[in-house]
Amino acid sequence: MNEPVLVVMAAGMGSRYGGLKQIDPMGKNGEVIMDYSIYDALKAGFKKVIFIIKREIEADFRAVVGDRIAEVAQVSYAYQEVDDLPAGYTMPEGRTKPWGTSQAILSTRDLIDGPFAVVNADDYYGPHAFQVLYDYLSTHQDQPGCYEYCMVGYQIENTLTEHGTVARGVCAVDENGFLQSVTERTKVAKDGAGAKFTEDEGASWTHLEAGTPVSMNLWGFHPSMIREIEKRFPLFLDKALSENPLKAEFYLPTVVSELLQEKKARVKVLQSPDKWYGVTYQADKPVVQAAMAKKHTEGQYPEPLWKK
Repeated sequence: MNEPVLVVMAAGMGSRYGGLKQIDPMGKNGEVIMDYSIYDALKAGFKKVIFIIKREIEADFRAVVGDRIAEVAQVSYAYQEVDDLPAGYTMPEGRTKPWGTSQAILSTRDLIDGPFAVVNADDYYGPHAFQVLYDYLSTHQDQPGCYEYCMVGYQIENTLTEHGTVARGVCAVDENGFLQSVTERTKVAKDGAGAKFTEDEGASWTHLEAGTPVSMNLWGFHPSMIREIEKRFPLFLDKALSENPLKAEFYLPTVVSELLQEKKARVKVLQSPDKWYGVTYQADKPVVQAAMAKKHTEGQYPEPLWKK
C-alpha cells in the first residue's frame, strides 16, 4: 500500500472573514494556520502534500506557503476550476465560484494513487488528529464490497467561536465507533458547556450536549472516493443546473452520507481531545494568534516553526 498523502483544500476565499485567510499570518514569524497542520502532519509520518488552490492565487500562495513547505516535504498542486466539468456539461452563465469540496477533491484525480487525508487550509486541528489519521490510513485498506474510510471527530464545545454562529456537521456514531450520519447545522453557537443550533434565524434553538462529535472536514480516504465523486458529479449537476445553477455546491459530506446509506462504505470516527482553532470572523484572528503564541512558549512548536 502506498504511503498516505496530505491534501490541503485552500481554494476557498474567506467571504465572512474578509480576505484570503488561508495565507494570513497567525504566528509571529509569519506562520499561517496551515503551517501548523503541515508541521503536525509531517511529524505524524506524512511526507507528501497536495495543495488544492485556484490558479489566480498561485503566485501569492507559493510565496507565502508553498515554496517554504517544498523545503521540508514533497509538494504538488491541484487547481480547482469552475469550468472543470464532466464531458457534455457547460458552465451556467454567471457562475463564478467552484462547485464545492467534492469538486476540489476531484481536481487531485491525476495526483493520487493511494490513501489520503483531507484537511481545510484555515483550520487548526492539533497534532493528535494527524497521528491517528496517519496510523489508520497506513493500516486499513478498502475491503471487498466496502470502502474503508475514517474521519476525526471533535467535541462540539472545542470548535466554537465567541464571535458568531458557525456551521458544523453533527455526527451520529454507533457503538463500534463508526459514523452513521452527518447532519449539517448552519447556525451553531455556544450554549453553556455545550452548544445550540437554530433553523429559523434564532426564533428557537435546540441544545447540543457537550461532547457531541462534529466533523471539521478532516477525512481519510482511498482512491475509491475520487472514483465515486467522479461518478456522482453528473448526477449532482443535473439537479444543480436546473434548481440553483449559480450557488449549488457539491459537498464532500454529501458523498460520504450517500455511500453510508448505500452501505458501500464505512467510516471510523477517530476522536480528538484537542481544541480546534479557526478564523471564521476577523475578530477570531487575535484569539488564534494568542493560542499559537502560547503553544510556542510551552514548547509544543519550535520558534520559529520552520528552522533554516
